[in-house]
Amino acid sequence: MSEQGSWQELRDRRMSEPGATEAYEATRLAYELGRTVRAMREGRGWSQNDLAREAAMTQSAVARFEAGGTIPTLPVLERLARALDAHVDVRLTPRTPAA
Repeated sequence: MSEQGSWQELRDRRMSEPGATEAYEATRLAYELGRTVRAMREGRGWSQNDLAREAAMTQSAVARFEAGGTIPTLPVLERLARALDAHVDVRLTPRTPAA
């Protein structure tokens, strides 16, 4: 079996474990939020230290957040949003239109 085949097999096995899909989705969302915050920070010309100071966080916490390494709480999202002069918009949207 090729290295790619064994990697795919491992991934498939892991994704079939209970809770794996939910964990993957949470990680994906954390990564997307981190990318958005980084883009907003860079758009202001701020360093991670600048954002950390404005959001009352540490630089390492900002770095972990931007890398998608943490699943943020709503209070952390609010602090980052305030620091970036932005709003947090949390919505639930149906996956399929109602009949």
